[in-house]
Parts: sequence; C-alpha cells; structure tokens
Amino acid sequence: MQAEREFDLVVHGATGFTGRQAAAYVAKHAPPGLRWAISGRSQTRLEAVRTGLEGAAQTVSVLVADSHDAVAVDALARRTRVVLTTVGPYAKYGTALLAACAAAGTHYVDITGETPWVRDMIDVHHETAIQTGAVLVPFCGFDSVPSDLGTWMMVDWVRRNRECGTRSVRTGFRMRGGVNGGTMDSALTMAEQGVQRSMGHPFLLNPKEGRGGPGRVGAEHADPVSPWRDDQMGGRGRWLAPFFMAPVNTRVVRRSAAIWSLRGQAYGEAFVYREGMQVRSRLQGFGVATGLAMGVGLLSMRAGRALTRRIAPAVGQGPSEATMDGGFFETALVAEAEDDTTVLGRIRGEGDPGNRSTVRMLCESAFCLTTDFARLPAAVHGGGVWTPATAMGPVLLERLRQTGMVWEVLD
Repeated sequence: MQAEREFDLVVHGATGFTGRQAAAYVAKHAPPGLRWAISGRSQTRLEAVRTGLEGAAQTVSVLVADSHDAVAVDALARRTRVVLTTVGPYAKYGTALLAACAAAGTHYVDITGETPWVRDMIDVHHETAIQTGAVLVPFCGFDSVPSDLGTWMMVDWVRRNRECGTRSVRTGFRMRGGVNGGTMDSALTMAEQGVQRSMGHPFLLNPKEGRGGPGRVGAEHADPVSPWRDDQMGGRGRWLAPFFMAPVNTRVVRRSAAIWSLRGQAYGEAFVYREGMQVRSRLQGFGVATGLAMGVGLLSMRAGRALTRRIAPAVGQGPSEATMDGGFFETALVAEAEDDTTVLGRIRGEGDPGNRSTVRMLCESAFCLTTDFARLPAAVHGGGVWTPATAMGPVLLERLRQTGMVWEVLD
C-alpha cells in the first residue's frame, strides 16, 4: 500500500527526446490538481526543460536522479505514487528504477520494446510487486498498446455482444513517421546482447503457469517470414508482410491472453494472435520481408551495428516537428469469434506513431494510474508486472478515445 507521497507522478528522463515530449504532454493535459515533477541526471538541463513548459508547469519540481544511482532512484520512487520513464535502453538504464518501484509499492509505466529485459524483470520483481501492490506496466507506447489494447477491445466486444469467446485476432498495420535515436539505441543494444534466440520464443513473456500459451504451440504462433493474404482484413490492402514490431507485440498480447485466462476471463479456448504490415501486393510484401531480414542480419554483425550507429539519429535526436505532426498509424483488426462470426475493428492515431502517439499512450497510461486507479483491473487484481490490457484495459481505452484517437469495432 502507498502511504502519502509528495508527488502523484514523476516524469523521469525529461531531458531526452521523448522525455521532453512527455513533460510537455503532462503540462498540457494533466488532470486538475495533479502533483508532478520532472527528473533526470542534469539539474541544468531539467531547469531548461521546465522553462519551456506551458503556464503553471514552469513551477514543477526538478528532481536529480541518475538512472545508475540505486540510492537516488530508490529515493525518487519513494517520493511519488507513479513513475513514468522514457530512459532507455531499459536493459542499460531501467533496472534499478523498476526494482525501486517494485520495492516501494510505486506504480510504473515505460515505453520499452525490450522483451528479454521485461522477461528478466518479471522473473525478479513480479512477486515483490504483488506483495507491495506496485503496478508495473511496460510496453505503454506504440510498442505495444495498439496491439494489446486493440486485441482486448475486440475480445471484450465479442464476449459482450456475441456471448462467446474469440478464436483469433489478426491485425494489419500501416503508418508514416520517423525514428528517434533512443529507439535505435534500444534496437542496437538488444542486438549487441545477442538476445535474438530468446526474443524468438512465441511465449517469452507468458506467466510460468501459462508459458506454453493459451493454446498449443504450433505454426499458428510462429513469426511469419514471407507475405500472406488475408481477404477479411479491412483497410488499405489484403496482402500483409512481416512487421518489424511483431516479435514484441505478439508476445505482449499472448501474455495478456494468458493472464486473463488465469483470472478466469480467457480470450478463447485456444486463442491465436497474429499481426503484419499491410502492403499493396504480394511483390511488395516480399520486398518488405527481404528488407526486414537484411536489417536483422545487419544488426547481428558487429560491423553492421557500427555502420548503423554512424548513420542513425544520435541519442537525444529524432524527427522534425513537421515529420512528427505529419505522421499517422492505422490498424485494421479481424476477430474470429467462437460462434463462427467475424468482427472487424479499426484503430487510428494522428501524428508520428513512434513519438506523438507513443507519448500520448504513455502519458494517458500514467494518468490511469494517478487519477483513475480505483476503476482499473489492477485495482481488483493487485500489483505485479502487467501489460496495458491487463492493468488498465477499459479505462485506458476510454482515455485514448477522449484524446481523439479512433478505437472502434465495426459490427
């Protein structure tokens, strides 16, 4: 249980590229009366960020805490009810802070896509978080809210309107945007750590009780390596190609399915999830698949990683404001219900998905934990390392709709 804390929310890493955007979003959209602060390792840079915030936010507190200083991050965690952190790669900079939040009973959200690191955090800190009541929620950005919460949206609609379970959900993405240096650094760090084999396990993130998945482990759970056709998929195209984020998103969705099953609310008797990138033709799909395979191969080599670091945006840098404002993402969803009906859905977010939409999803996730906690699934099921769908489900969906994002079931 949380005793009275000085702050409701601390935005950690507020001087970084994504952190600055998160601080600006909180300054503009914070619920009335929210007591919040910004933190990072440089007092001077934090004060510069604060100066650029809107209105009364220019008076928010500045907290200095280096992510490698266990004493400092422990003190930080004990001063606030919720920590929002953008400091990645999380395998390099996130472990001490997550551990401190677990021990202090402090709720936590991040935007990691580093599934092997999250697996380690589950193994080490899940039980502690259960004991302290800390709700720890990684994957609260474009990795992996659309996939995870979108799947939950479809399954929940089928359960309420068809009164049955869901056999499968399939998603197809299309998007436009840029890449920031922090995202590239995370990808390169995972490649340097040689975690590809563990990342390839389809049920990497599942609870130990459900490590084999909610259904049998077979080809239906494998990551596609070539294009495929889906005649039921809405949106721009019926051809799909392997999606570079799928090895992260699919693991998160499967963890959610397993957790809901353990809670007595299974998605379906043998639920299957698959996602891809929508393309115009089979030929384009082969091009995307080939490019993705070449990119993975490049990052597997030391020389390839060195070349990528030379040409990629540096940490702290990212797309221009015009690029971020002009981006978008759209997700088409197909749910196969156990009564043999098919239900379609759609998600759309304006702005660069890896920056604008990620920041929106992250900050609204934090607001769920600060303002709406009593209505969350986490309020019923308690602390632990959860997913966006299992921790926040309908409340996060409601908040994101209120921001103008489209989350709809097309019956």
